[in-house]
Amino acid sequence: MKNKVPALFTFVAVFIIGNKATAQKANFDLAERFTTQNMQKMVGSTSVFPRWIEDTDNFWYTYENKEGKNWYYVDAARGNKRLLFDQEEMAAQLSEEFNRSFNAKDLDLKGFNYDTNKQLFTFNVDSIEFTYNINGNRLIRGDSLKKADRDNWKVYSPDSSYVVFAKNHNLFIMGKEDADSTAEQITEDGERWFSYQWSDGDTSTTEKYRPRINWFEDGKKFWVKRQDKRKVDELWVINSLKKRPELETYKYSMPGEEDVYVDEIKVFDPATKEHVTLSTDKWEDQALGGAYFNQGGIFESYRSDYLYILRRNRQWDKIDVLKANTSTGEVEVLFSEESKPYFNTRYAQLAIINEGKEFIWWSERTGWGQLYRYDSEGNLKNKITSGPWVVGNIAKIDTAQSTIYFQGFGREKGQNPYYSNLYTVKFNGSGFRHLTPEDANHAISASQEGNYFVDNYSRVDLPTKSVLRDGTGKIITTLQEADISQMVEQGWKAPQSFKVKAADGATDIYGVMWKPFDFDSTKKYPIISYVYPGPQTEPFPANFTIGGSRARTTTLAQVGFIVVAMGNRGGSPIRSKYYHNYGYGDLRDYPLADNKYGIEQLAGRYSFIDNDKVGIYGHSGGGFMSTAALLTYPDFYKVAVSSAGNHDNNVYNIWWSEVHNGVKEKKKTITKKNDDGTETKEEVITFDAPIKTNAALAKNLKGKLLLVHGDMDNNVHPANTIRLADALIKAGKRFDMMILPGRRHGFGPYQPYFDRMTWYYFAEHLLGDYRTNVEFNLPNNEN
Repeated sequence: MKNKVPALFTFVAVFIIGNKATAQKANFDLAERFTTQNMQKMVGSTSVFPRWIEDTDNFWYTYENKEGKNWYYVDAARGNKRLLFDQEEMAAQLSEEFNRSFNAKDLDLKGFNYDTNKQLFTFNVDSIEFTYNINGNRLIRGDSLKKADRDNWKVYSPDSSYVVFAKNHNLFIMGKEDADSTAEQITEDGERWFSYQWSDGDTSTTEKYRPRINWFEDGKKFWVKRQDKRKVDELWVINSLKKRPELETYKYSMPGEEDVYVDEIKVFDPATKEHVTLSTDKWEDQALGGAYFNQGGIFESYRSDYLYILRRNRQWDKIDVLKANTSTGEVEVLFSEESKPYFNTRYAQLAIINEGKEFIWWSERTGWGQLYRYDSEGNLKNKITSGPWVVGNIAKIDTAQSTIYFQGFGREKGQNPYYSNLYTVKFNGSGFRHLTPEDANHAISASQEGNYFVDNYSRVDLPTKSVLRDGTGKIITTLQEADISQMVEQGWKAPQSFKVKAADGATDIYGVMWKPFDFDSTKKYPIISYVYPGPQTEPFPANFTIGGSRARTTTLAQVGFIVVAMGNRGGSPIRSKYYHNYGYGDLRDYPLADNKYGIEQLAGRYSFIDNDKVGIYGHSGGGFMSTAALLTYPDFYKVAVSSAGNHDNNVYNIWWSEVHNGVKEKKKTITKKNDDGTETKEEVITFDAPIKTNAALAKNLKGKLLLVHGDMDNNVHPANTIRLADALIKAGKRFDMMILPGRRHGFGPYQPYFDRMTWYYFAEHLLGDYRTNVEFNLPNNEN
């Protein structure tokens, strides 16, 4: 009689064999080959960052490729580009100075800069300062740098005749040649948390600090904006890596709280040591410029007679453009604007023309960000630009020609609306021209003098080409082209852009897809969505990139995934006001349906996408969104990695939460007891701003969740993740969590470790590849 295998054993054996058959092998080796660090080594520089030389049309820049690191000098007017110096000759001269060899292809010249006064380039090697004459090829050795002599507490006037610094939260002024002991104290009302110094929580009475001042260009006055934080509640993080764990205290306003920062602006005359306080009070809990304002929301002209300020109410829907007299402190409203549900301060900009004779102003009053022209009294003269597209930042204004050069999005038919283009137009709206015809994203740097522009243009599938253009858009010379040949030899392939519909079935959603470089179209791959909900930016790149979070998608794909990043309604201010404001009042849920529907469309479009194995990950707002998606659609998203997530925006900062989710003004009557014992009733204004949390969804968890947070994150406080963990524990849910010691909102040197955690987590739970190795293959310089 034959032995029979028990039925239970047969089932278990089949289950195990079946599991092994469906498991896929993660390709960690390919991922290691294409980390952002390795891709950057293979390519070198991908853009030209010009250092324009003051009062000239000349600039210099550094660029690194397989030929080594080079310094270049460009005369824009003549269109001439040349090496700033011969690398071999420089290495030889340095070898003579130090009696040791130097690598000519990788010269370590620190602090490289152009000294306008000396008309010489300066740099240091081994703490020895050198100057270099570009016309004579002559290297001149200077003095040793004094390591202890750090003058970052000094702020010089434009002509260097005055030095201003802060001590014990007050301002001091002296001549540039004066000894510190002779400095004159010019304020007495500074104190901790209402300070004239940047380190406003410091408790030292003798240490010198950098002041919060800004000099007018004419050097006759300076102004300072300080914030009264004395009533604002404190928040804390602990540095556990100190010899003795150390508490760090800071002030932090949260949504709906009664006590918030109060702004004040003073203007000082250094000659008389006198100052005035600007009369800016209007709304309860108003702000003067500040968080999320383009250029800080405070604008100067050359002369110090007036200061121009954007004042907003706490609800972010009203803006006053102020003109402040810096001699009297009197303030007048040039014009006002109301924009519901909130004003897009990120692109709000005020250009002051000819010392206030005219103003250029950005507004979304038509539903699209456009430019408008006002006269000196704040009366509208004319609309400068118009149409269903968005004006971005102003690159340059040529007042002599009454011409504006500016960034624009979404105007060119058939082009990706996220591509930035350069345009020009006259103040009166005539002479409109498109200056960058290439179908690509154009990153622009304008000259200070003549109308010249360095244009780094690229797409995700087009390596960066860096060119110099004149004011007509004509290419004067090609500066550099990113060399990706070594990366291509190693197997690199470009990602692809795609377009799907939002969950409304009408709105176009744009994104980018990354595939493994050993991609096999006959196989099915899990899909992972890299997310960030906005509303100030979306997670996919428009340009060619091999560094940062938008390039780590390339690396993750090599493990064996299709990785996508796409936008969502409410994600970006460069589409339209409707698109940008879509998520208002629904900060947790607004991006989720679009992401899910986008993935479903891609899975229907491409047979190689496995719609049953969907992962999602993101950082900060993306950490918030990835967990929310996993808990809102638990049968669709199977795995999430959520880092530094603001899972409870009720304990996130007041600006982000109130502007994007909303804040309501409420009035209540309180009873106050007077000095004589009688009682009076008084009406006071309060604010309310409740926001839905991820913790409220904890009971929905079905998939795998990894939560990661830095324990010293003073932006998104660790309480955001800890509160979510508490809710998951109370709901009896199994999840994973990692606290990164000593890390703030960015993980810095721990990023490579976190990256590999992410690879392994998705490999285990989407590919079924469980490894037993303990050590991660970290880059040597990151351990």
